[in-house]
Amino acid sequence: MKQILTLLFLFVLCTTNAQKSTASKQVSTFTIDAPQLNTSKKIWVYLPKNYTTSTKKYPVIYMHDGQNLFDATTSAYGEWNVDETLDSINAQVIVIGIEHGGDKRIDELTPYKNTKYGGGKADDYLNFIVKTLKPKVDATYRTKTNTKNTAIMGSSLGGLVSFYAAIKYPEVFGKVGCFSPSFWFGRNEINDLLAQTKEFHTKVYFLCGDNEGDDDVIRDMKNVERWVNTKRCECKKLNKEVIVKGGQHNEKLWRHSFKKAYLWLF
Repeated sequence: MKQILTLLFLFVLCTTNAQKSTASKQVSTFTIDAPQLNTSKKIWVYLPKNYTTSTKKYPVIYMHDGQNLFDATTSAYGEWNVDETLDSINAQVIVIGIEHGGDKRIDELTPYKNTKYGGGKADDYLNFIVKTLKPKVDATYRTKTNTKNTAIMGSSLGGLVSFYAAIKYPEVFGKVGCFSPSFWFGRNEINDLLAQTKEFHTKVYFLCGDNEGDDDVIRDMKNVERWVNTKRCECKKLNKEVIVKGGQHNEKLWRHSFKKAYLWLF
């Protein structure tokens, strides 16, 4: 009987530990109405370690798929360790993680409809970020609100919508982290948009792996970067391309690449 009770205790203990949040004490959450999407959104907030003892203002990074950024218990495939990474370098930045809408994720993160996957509501999603979420963040936290100090970052469809945001709202987002971007989703429409866009001044970090399972990821990313280079002199060094040898389309690649992307962007 004693052995059974011991085993039961160990099982409960292991289960409890397995479900323990891995988010740092600098991470909190709040919920906000998103009228543009007819829903509400859970928002994750990372504040730098010295936020409470300082009066300074900080740049802000808006990141998609908030479930995957800080906490292993909410990420289905492993977290990005954004908080631990930023803590380790004493980063002076606020991160706003926006939870994706579950089965609405494709809709929210894609600017155009795909014949197979649907989608196409990124304008509403970005309108929520710019018109509802950002004003709330700027009113609540000590933020640097200008374009130079406002970044947007994501992976896969999040990489696609982040780059699209820079074209849609160039006066808002001055920096983009574009990881493994799904430019294949609405490829023709994206190419048309690029052709219609006359200027582009945003700083962009392009990243993907060479083993993502589809050569189109690299090809499409390079195509977009070539377009970017036609809009300004490469001498300004406003974009960087990184292709990780052996890198796959997963959180491991994005987690290991986040620090270098942050340091380059800021």
